[in-house]
Amino acid sequence: MRIGILGGTFDPVHAGHIFVAEEARIRLSLDQVLFIPAGNPWFKTDHGITSAKHRIEMVRLAIAKHEHFSISTIEVERGGPSYTVETLDKLLTTMGKNDYYLILGRDSFTELPMWKEPQRIIGMCTLVVVPRIGTNLPELEDVALRIEGLSREKVVTLDSPMIGISSSGIRERVAHGLPIDYLVPGAVENYIVAHDLYRRQGG
Repeated sequence: MRIGILGGTFDPVHAGHIFVAEEARIRLSLDQVLFIPAGNPWFKTDHGITSAKHRIEMVRLAIAKHEHFSISTIEVERGGPSYTVETLDKLLTTMGKNDYYLILGRDSFTELPMWKEPQRIIGMCTLVVVPRIGTNLPELEDVALRIEGLSREKVVTLDSPMIGISSSGIRERVAHGLPIDYLVPGAVENYIVAHDLYRRQGG
């Protein structure tokens, strides 16, 4: 099977995540896209992370109508910092030797050399890099200089969609009482309102 992996804090999951997952599925002929909410992201230090139960439920609601999307809670269940290399190890153990495609934003791809065991990561999957509006994709050679074994054969670039939505922007809008229609799936918006998320610190 060809399985896409879309990890992230998903605080909250938004329309851009869904759009990217579907575009990757179509363009790469993926059988499934697996959404993996991070348990304790080692790189998130700028704000308090909403509790995992809320983030997981928002992802469940967002992908409920997408037959090719599913959710895995392995990073939350594992506890401790969420490292991609450990997640891939677990997937190989539980799901077997499939063709895995790790979907990354531009910033994550640039920071890949700083991740835990990046050489092992590129040995276990193909990287799928997605651009953002107003940014250029980093040159593969620049990243490859810092990760031995990274080559063009291990990287797929999606030249679209160009996403301009961010979870931090959505949190800020909610905190200021601004609408988030169309930025998140309707069921997610209803959940945010029902649980009073992002209007106060934490969640």
